[in-house]
Amino acid sequence: MGITVRYREKRGRWVVTETYNGQRHQRSFTGTREGERQAREYAAARETALNDARFNGELMGRAPRRTFLEGVERWIDEYDVTSQIKAIRPVIAYMGEEVLLGMESVDKARKMARDLKAQGRSQSTINNHVQVVKRVLNLAYRDWEWLDRPLGDKLKKPNPKNERHVYLTVGELQQLLKAIPDKRGDDKKLIALAALTGLRRGELLSLEPSNVHGGRILLRPDQTKNGKTRVVPVPVDAQPWLRDLPFASDQYTLRWTWDAARKAVGRPDLRFHDLRHSYASLLAQAGENMTTVRDLLGHSSLLVTSRYSHIFDGGLDAIGSKLPSLSGSFGATICDQTATKH
Repeated sequence: MGITVRYREKRGRWVVTETYNGQRHQRSFTGTREGERQAREYAAARETALNDARFNGELMGRAPRRTFLEGVERWIDEYDVTSQIKAIRPVIAYMGEEVLLGMESVDKARKMARDLKAQGRSQSTINNHVQVVKRVLNLAYRDWEWLDRPLGDKLKKPNPKNERHVYLTVGELQQLLKAIPDKRGDDKKLIALAALTGLRRGELLSLEPSNVHGGRILLRPDQTKNGKTRVVPVPVDAQPWLRDLPFASDQYTLRWTWDAARKAVGRPDLRFHDLRHSYASLLAQAGENMTTVRDLLGHSSLLVTSRYSHIFDGGLDAIGSKLPSLSGSFGATICDQTATKH
């Protein structure tokens, strides 16, 4: 048991860490001199309270109130948030440093949604911002035990009325991949895997050898958007690519390659996320049922998956063999297992 005060240079904040009965609680303060003063005063007050409790034989088992910002910081520390960082930044700015985890966060998030709507922002954008608050509240309840009730369920995300879905055919996917030079090999593999697995951009970029189990990709909770493990089969002809993990790609090179490819095929309107929609469409055409599609895409509910139609019963292990082959779009050297990566 103990209390420490330290300056986190990465975050530019003073952090007071309190460890009690194997549990760690933190509270952060601004990185200014005033913030340091407040942090040390808070630490001294907590130390006094703990000493008084020990002297009086009391049990100090209460969990101190946490701020929403503390929750975001812990989420970023423990999980891969690459796919959500674009929404995280404005949400932090809107919520501020003093809003506490609890109904205060719920109320502020609802106000944020109303303000964004008044600004004319799309429902998809509003939902992405609200999802950040929901994620922190869910982790605070389920994983960190900072809350005693699941407040994340109180935040709703209406389905966008103007939701845009683009489903690429097998021929269009092959044309898109052929437009990518073989020298962009790892980016090309990631784009193909997006269409063949439905993984999000951030999930693809976080892949490493430990994610590969046989002919499947196993995503850890810290790699997925909803914080749950997900298993996705990979077509046989694409499985050799997984031996090259981690790929020598990042969000910048992948974006450059994607932009060049979509312009080359005369489709500047395409979004990387359309590859995920196309995967769902391919599964539906292959006869997979809605529950399977939900699990493979990592959707939170069947309601989200219901946007895809023509879904029939099928088995998980047979999915990889049902998906189309895109390997013909690659040059002879791209799948050469002895080729040197640059």
